[in-house]
Amino acid sequence: MINYKANDNWFGDMQHLAKSWTMVRIMRWVLFIGIFSAVVVEAVLYFGWEGYMGLNTQAFSLLGVILSILLVFRTNTAYDRWWEGRKQWGALVNHSRNFAIYVHAMFPKEDAKTRRFFAKYISNFCLALVEHLRQGVKLEDLIYLREDEITDYKKKVHIPNYIALRLFEELAAAHRNEEISLGDYINIKAQHQALLDILGACERIKKTPIPFSYNVFLKIYVTVYCVLLPFALVTTFGHITILLAMFLTFALLGVELMGEEIEDPFALNCNDLPTGDIAKTISNNVFEILESRSDVGRTRETELYEKVF
Repeated sequence: MINYKANDNWFGDMQHLAKSWTMVRIMRWVLFIGIFSAVVVEAVLYFGWEGYMGLNTQAFSLLGVILSILLVFRTNTAYDRWWEGRKQWGALVNHSRNFAIYVHAMFPKEDAKTRRFFAKYISNFCLALVEHLRQGVKLEDLIYLREDEITDYKKKVHIPNYIALRLFEELAAAHRNEEISLGDYINIKAQHQALLDILGACERIKKTPIPFSYNVFLKIYVTVYCVLLPFALVTTFGHITILLAMFLTFALLGVELMGEEIEDPFALNCNDLPTGDIAKTISNNVFEILESRSDVGRTRETELYEKVF
């Protein structure tokens, strides 16, 4: 995710455009439309085909209104998914800290083994969730794993779910052994359940993109509209048609591709959520609460968000 200070530097913020894979895709299309428009304009003017161009700019204005409505819906839908993902990860930060505080208050300070268990497993739940929402959990990203734990994890398909199970087993065992009271067990159980609720909500966002037919229709509409632009504008604007077609393509395609980029907020595009950094922050906070140290995660580099060409 690109970090910037709002309203700080107008032109400074614009320099980030060159780092965006989405902007690279847009500029490729703009260049293609520019070349295509130049060919169309030169052919029409050279051969005197102006009288055969029957496309009407008013008709294109009406089509543009319809297209703008579709793009607004597309952008709003994508941003809703991005914002809901941010809210879920914000809730994960809060519930993880609450979970750690409950453990800190309920178990004796000298019970270092229990504190280490919960600090490790709460942290690993968040770290595992990062890659679970991408291409699958990478065990090397988890912390303090023993050999037997690595063997167990390799047998599991849904690692965050397994980590949540181990957390709950530890809580249930503590309640059965009367290490914590029924009231404490009920209160801390709610924090554990919140982690699973967040997990399910993030999976819903990940696995239910915008309907495919809507996505394809919008792409076809934008493509045909941009390709036909030179034919509609050439009789009125002449050579200026090239610049107008390129700018309109930039605007229309930019809105579509921005929506496409943020539709999956958990990926590694430059405008996606910094879930890896958030998970490391949670790990750092949890160890600070339960073991009075905050070096965990600080030695890790900030996650690099980019789109591979």
